[in-house]
Order: sequence, then C-alpha cells, then structure tokens
Amino acid sequence: MAHVTKNSVKMDELSPHLTLLEAAVAISRKLLPRPNHLTPGWCAAVASILEATARKPGNVSPDKSFEDLSYDDLCNAALAMVPALDQGKKTCLGKMIKDAVTSSRSKTRSNANLGIIIAISPLAAASRSPCTLLSPIDADTKIKQCNAQDSLDIYDAIKLSTAASLSQRDLYDIYGSAPVSIHDAMRYAATTEPTDSIAALWASGYQSLWDTLLRDLQHNEAHGTPWEQTIILTALSQLARTPDTLIIRRHGRPKAVQISSEAADVLSLPHGKRQAAIDEFDWRLRHPCRINPGTTADLVAAALYVHLWNSNFHDFFNNTLK
Repeated sequence: MAHVTKNSVKMDELSPHLTLLEAAVAISRKLLPRPNHLTPGWCAAVASILEATARKPGNVSPDKSFEDLSYDDLCNAALAMVPALDQGKKTCLGKMIKDAVTSSRSKTRSNANLGIIIAISPLAAASRSPCTLLSPIDADTKIKQCNAQDSLDIYDAIKLSTAASLSQRDLYDIYGSAPVSIHDAMRYAATTEPTDSIAALWASGYQSLWDTLLRDLQHNEAHGTPWEQTIILTALSQLARTPDTLIIRRHGRPKAVQISSEAADVLSLPHGKRQAAIDEFDWRLRHPCRINPGTTADLVAAALYVHLWNSNFHDFFNNTLK
C-alpha cells in the first residue's frame, strides 16, 4: 500500500451542536490541498468523510474499526477518488468508476469505498455548475449513456475491489464476461437474490434516493437536529425501510430482515430513550460477530453528496480558502 497523508477528522474537533452544513464546512477546512472552488470529487470526499465520521450503529467510525478497515482507511479512500470523480466532463462513467476504484485501492488495505464510488459516480458525472440543481434525471441520463466499454470497466472495477465477497448469479455474474448493457445487469442485481440496493438506484433512475434518504436528511435538518444525529437517524430510517445488501450477502436475508426490524424498534422509541437504544443496537451489531450495514452507509454518503451539492455549501467551501 502506498504512503498516504493522514487527513481524518477526530470527533472532538467537530462540535455536536453543528448543523450538517457547518460540519461539512469544518471537515473541508481540514482537507488539503483543496481547490479554489467545490468540485464533484471534493463534494464526494466531504460527503464520504462526513458519513464515516458519524457514529452509526455497526459501521466504522473514528473510534471503532474493523480488523481490515479503519476510519483513516475510509478518509484516505475518499480523498483518493477525487481526481477520477472530477473527470465527468472528459471521460465515460465506466472509466471514472474504474479509475476511482484503482486509486482508492492503492491507498487502503481492503475494499473501503466501492459502493460509495458506484453510488456517487453517476451523480458526480451529472453535476454541473453550482447554479444548476442536480436531479435524478441527470444521473439516469449518464447511466443510459453507458456502452459495452463502460460495462467492461465497471466489471473490472468490481473485480479489483471485492469480487471474492460477491455471491454468484445465474446471469450477469461478476466472475463471467461483462454484459453489453450495464443497465440490464444492474436491473437484474436489483431484483434477484441477493438483491442489491445500489444496483436498484442504477436500475430505477435514482428517484428513490431523493424520495427516501435525501428526504430524511432534509427532514431532520429542518427540525434542527444536529449533524451527527441527522446522519444516524437517516441511516436508521434507511435500514428500517430496506434490509441491507451487505448483511443479506454475508448473513442471509432472514438476519437482514431482523436487523431492519430492530432499527425500526429503535426509531419508535421516545427521544429520551433513543440514544441508549442506539448504543445497545450498535453493540449487538458488533458482538459476537460483525454485522455491518455497509450498503446503508454507502447510500447515506450518496444522499449527503446530493444534499451538499444542491445547497450553498459551494459558497462556504470557497470561503474556507479566504
């Protein structure tokens, strides 16, 4: 693994009272070297680090690591993907994903952010000027422009990252040849066991991201919820709504459905009892074995990307240089 510069954010450096936007600004001030304006790659990096910094049940966070994945790994992978995600106007979506995965894998011990890269890349490729709001149609248009070479590059990226952990499929198997249409492969993965939630985004045109996770982020922020609780509650809402893909793949659908039910139970509690329940839920996801809702975290990062890109984060990011 190549030498990397530590560029992570300690929890005690972020006030628990910050809003989501304020926390994103605080993180961006730590990341070096920054460009003189917000780019899709840098927005993706900040969104990814912001998601990882929140202490979500069962996920890696600043004070909780896995044997093969740490918080610093996630931060380094987030920064490594920046150059590739900034090439949306010059390169095809498949090459963007392959380049981002290649760069990230050179900086980390394991697959740190394949799901985030696949979820965010169509959004980054579709992001234009700060004055133009990003929409689901924009991301879907980029996906529909993919050709056979994009499919080949995306399959190569997945194999480079994590092919050994993927289940074999009757059609469009990652161990086989890349399909002509990546959209057809994603649609199949979204509807065939073990179902894949990120593939479902690609297959359905990204509208579900706006209708669920982005809506949850905006709802929590509008009600004055501080940044970390906003992210945690959004993750719990997504987990309660949809069994996590990574849990399905590693532990089976019955266990994933059970975990989703437990997340719903936590959310149903009164505010005063919820934090203790979140802590207990987090402990159960780590003992006696690791049950990591990793796909849920990837989807939260994608929603954070849209939330930040479509906000006045551009102005605040630029002002961090002044």
